[in-house]
Amino acid sequence: NGAASNMKSIERELHCPVCEEMVKQPIVLPCMHSVCVLCAAEVLVQRGYPPPELPPEPNTPTSSPITRSPRQTRRPPPKTDRLDRVIRTVCGTHPGRRRKDTPPVIMLFPCPTCGKDVELGERGLADCLRNLTLERIVERYRHTVSLGSMAVMCQFCKPPQALEATKGCADCRSNFCNECFKLYHPWGTPRAQHEHILPTHSFRPKVLVCVEHEQERLPFYCRSCQRLLCPLCKLRRAHSGHKIMPIALAYQTLKTVNIINMPNIAVAKEQLNQCVSELRGVLAERQGALAMFLEGARAQRAGTLNAQLSEKQSLLENAALLTYTQELLKETDQSCFVQAARVTHNRLVKAIENLQHFSLFADPSFRHFQMDVSRELKALSSMDFIQAPLAPVIDTQKTLAYDQLYLCWRLPQDSAPAWHYSVEYQRKVGSSGSNGTHCSWQRLDDVGGTSAVIDKLEMDSVYVLRVRGCNKAGFGEYSEEVYLHTPPAPVLSFCLDSRWGLHAERVALGKGQTYARSVPGMTLLQAADRALTSCHLTSDLLVADVSITQGRHYWACSVEPGSYLVKVGVGIEAKLQEWFHLPQDMASPRYDPDSGHDSGAEDAQDSPPPFCFLTMGMGKILLPKCGASNTSTGPLTAPLPPRLGLCLDFEKGRLTFYDAHSLRVLWEGTVDCSAPVCPAFCFIGGGALQLQEQIANCSTEQNPPRRVTIQTRATDAGH
Repeated sequence: NGAASNMKSIERELHCPVCEEMVKQPIVLPCMHSVCVLCAAEVLVQRGYPPPELPPEPNTPTSSPITRSPRQTRRPPPKTDRLDRVIRTVCGTHPGRRRKDTPPVIMLFPCPTCGKDVELGERGLADCLRNLTLERIVERYRHTVSLGSMAVMCQFCKPPQALEATKGCADCRSNFCNECFKLYHPWGTPRAQHEHILPTHSFRPKVLVCVEHEQERLPFYCRSCQRLLCPLCKLRRAHSGHKIMPIALAYQTLKTVNIINMPNIAVAKEQLNQCVSELRGVLAERQGALAMFLEGARAQRAGTLNAQLSEKQSLLENAALLTYTQELLKETDQSCFVQAARVTHNRLVKAIENLQHFSLFADPSFRHFQMDVSRELKALSSMDFIQAPLAPVIDTQKTLAYDQLYLCWRLPQDSAPAWHYSVEYQRKVGSSGSNGTHCSWQRLDDVGGTSAVIDKLEMDSVYVLRVRGCNKAGFGEYSEEVYLHTPPAPVLSFCLDSRWGLHAERVALGKGQTYARSVPGMTLLQAADRALTSCHLTSDLLVADVSITQGRHYWACSVEPGSYLVKVGVGIEAKLQEWFHLPQDMASPRYDPDSGHDSGAEDAQDSPPPFCFLTMGMGKILLPKCGASNTSTGPLTAPLPPRLGLCLDFEKGRLTFYDAHSLRVLWEGTVDCSAPVCPAFCFIGGGALQLQEQIANCSTEQNPPRRVTIQTRATDAGH
């Protein structure tokens, strides 16, 4: 009885969404929904496609008009209004195609279940597999609820002694009673190995076969395409690189998942009942507490009113004293009056005082005990199951690759909260300009904040990162993948050297010796005060506190876009010291930190220069004509990138400038590396720059690494 009840409860799942009848010869659309093959063909014809070639309907002796059950009549065609509604819902007012037109290369089927146009492919319905599992369930359903008023009869008993069939043979495609089945399937013969099924009016094929290679079974499953494959389809280029597994393994995996997930529905229902019970308990407890508070207020007010009633009763008793006093005033004997009035006077004064101070201070109403449950009702009406967090949004302004990868993100405003996050990353193998292949995903679990640091990276590699949140409802969707390019060489960590006789009046270093700001200075202002006279700009040189003697090194910095002129590059340490002690006057003929990069003098030199600088200012960067990426006849200007990267190859004597965000090469130059070389910076006029701090030296939560924004002078002075 329980099994029959369960079978009857699934009738809705067995209906075709087009004809709204029990499915017959169902096929699986690419969207994984099932419809009758005849209904699907009718829908395609309604849309203007040519009639497809359909498989013949099962025709067995038991399904002939003579023996067919009266209730098992031939299925009526799909309802016209239903077809119009399906096509109109999915396709709008699409007029379709005329049959005389050339058939379309790809057919689109309007799935009534998901409401989308599903691409069927060049062969149309022929590319759709039959849903044999659904056919089996329908057969069991029909057998359980006894849809036919006439039983399925044995096809081999001689009338009029024909018995009711008890078995069907999928190989013989016939129905048998017990005796006939034994007679036609003798023990020890190949017929004894035939598959016996329940009696049926239509026999399905024993196994699924490929729609393109009709004699080939489907022993493989492609996880990437989520399709069954025959051995010939498996060899196609379309499935190269896909994860293909035997059908037995896929069956076991999916079955295990379904078995595990089925009890989850009962668990979820039990949790729902438990939560509602807890809410009822809290409401009942709160109702009792409020009722007790209300009863206490009632008792207190009742006591106050009783006290006032007693006081009023005592005041009413003084009425006799007033009457007695009135009679006392009628006394004419003065001595007797004085004698009696002395006693009565004190009582009368006290009574009058009580009358003057009496008031009804107890409020008998309960108008202040009103409840406003609108907020609670709104909360209860919006009560819903916990949703998994939405896909996080990557903060591209803070995410960067330097000595480590720093990933920062946030949740959308309408997202459910996340308890923790899972960060996944993988290295892309191959050139950054090609699609390349990817290594396996690596994962950082239980990330508590909204940022993460990934170390142990390979240089000059592209990493793909994504993140998703997790709460009680499980994991949410992944964020969009972000690609980060690691530096081409190990990151050089250094600070600005303050021992080079800085002019405190013009150059100020920030906290940590990684920030510098240059101002014109009082001397320049005083010189410019002379009316209609020019003044010479001063230059200030800053160098790193480390020198490079071998290997390849990379570092990055940010130049404030509003800077007047700033030069960034490298130079031989001894030459830098020598140049530093020269008169630093822009009008001096000996001032030449670029060693001819901007003037073209370098073309006449055979040996590399001792300095290599790029000049930038007012939001622009000057790319000299000798740059490898520049093919014009003169220097070019380009927008100043938010971060500028530099890579020095000491052995090759080559300095490369990058856009540090994308690692796009801006310019390449040569420099003499016969002696120790130092990173150097030169200010001409006002300006500011910030060295990129290593991510390993920053707190990922409290102090995220600074990238583009340069601290203002006021902020720096505050430190």
